[in-house]
Amino acid sequence: MKVVFASTPDQEQKIKELIQNVYSNVFPLYFLDDDIKEFESLKVLHTTTRHFEYFGTLKEAYQVIVSLQTIIAILESRNIVARYEAIFDKNVRMLQELGLSFPFEFSHFYGGKMFKSEILSIYTKAANELLI
Repeated sequence: MKVVFASTPDQEQKIKELIQNVYSNVFPLYFLDDDIKEFESLKVLHTTTRHFEYFGTLKEAYQVIVSLQTIIAILESRNIVARYEAIFDKNVRMLQELGLSFPFEFSHFYGGKMFKSEILSIYTKAANELLI
């Protein structure tokens, strides 16, 4: 008999938050809004109930969380260095094995232009909000 622990709703929420972070904080650093809109239509990092059933065990949910956190950390760093390529590729493969689409290679980001200081994006969170 084998005991398997199911993922928790908190883990599922964390995965959704990390994916939102990729769209609102990471993609705008490297891509224009039209590109990001295309990623949405291509269902990049899109999750469904089926995905949560697929990586429904505790171990698989943690693998998704760690892979997303690692990719985010690499891509948000000021100077992406080539030595991160193997780590990046390993985590992308992990996401793909678990059914999440992330069709990017390290070369899409390495040496790429960071737009953060030059362009405002509709995907980034507002710096401040006015409550009425």
